[in-house]
Amino acid sequence: MIVVTGGAGFIGSNLIKHLNQRGEKNILLIDCLKNGRQVSNIADLDIVDYLDKKIFEISKFNHVRAVFHQGACSDTTEWDGEFLMENNYAYSKRLLLSCLSKNIPFIYASSAAVYGTHGRPLNMYAYSKFLFDEWVKTLLPRTQTQIIGLRYFNVYGPREQHKGPMRSVVSQFNDQIIQNGVVRLFGAHAGVASGEQKRDFVYVDDVANINLWFLEHPNLGGIFDVGTGQAETFNAVAKEIINLHGRGSIEYINFPEQLKNVYQSNTQANISLLREFGYEKPFLTLEQGIRRYCNRLDVSLKS
Repeated sequence: MIVVTGGAGFIGSNLIKHLNQRGEKNILLIDCLKNGRQVSNIADLDIVDYLDKKIFEISKFNHVRAVFHQGACSDTTEWDGEFLMENNYAYSKRLLLSCLSKNIPFIYASSAAVYGTHGRPLNMYAYSKFLFDEWVKTLLPRTQTQIIGLRYFNVYGPREQHKGPMRSVVSQFNDQIIQNGVVRLFGAHAGVASGEQKRDFVYVDDVANINLWFLEHPNLGGIFDVGTGQAETFNAVAKEIINLHGRGSIEYINFPEQLKNVYQSNTQANISLLREFGYEKPFLTLEQGIRRYCNRLDVSLKS
């Protein structure tokens, strides 16, 4: 059996879909379905069972092939440190220790947010992920059990609609074009021109493929950046979506006061270690990924 925590979430549900496409159906989905709208993410998935995260204990299960730990609070605007440290850090530690006790491969979601500015996390979410990565680093030299940490950069794609304001900018910009024909971007700040802030945008199918590649290579371990290795501006994303629709414009808004000093202006994955370990698949380009995503959203695009 394969266990996927956060299986009703954005990346978790896509991961299960990819497992299904590979013939894997003996999947235990772990999550908290307080947000019932996430049913749209899981209604088409083939799983063997569902358990709420509060009652799930890996020690009660035998013959677990691997655990994909995708569950976390990923809201970068959440400042309840007690909640984040329990949900993202302490829970992850308990789960990993249980996996180590039974020699179960553990592949987990980290985040590019850990890099912050000058290597210092800028918010509580980032710190909770950073601290877990640091703890994992102390274990890697001392265990034969596979541990893989994947630092996701800006992932976008289907099954993220439930995330609301935490959806990818690709989804948000697409909605803005449909609703009023205008994409709103941050204006100039801290020496960066309007809309020229950069992110490494990676399509969710590529993220799922990397997770499954590590499942197929149980001899590997470590913490890896997961992105395309190419940063793109928000202007580029907006223009690509405008081009697909054949209409729309860009409007720049004042940089939000609450984000000053806690905002990364440029993120880019270093995928050299991923390549060094043998992952050779190409990544979708920004143009390819946006077109695939918008087509999945049934957007009426220009011919």
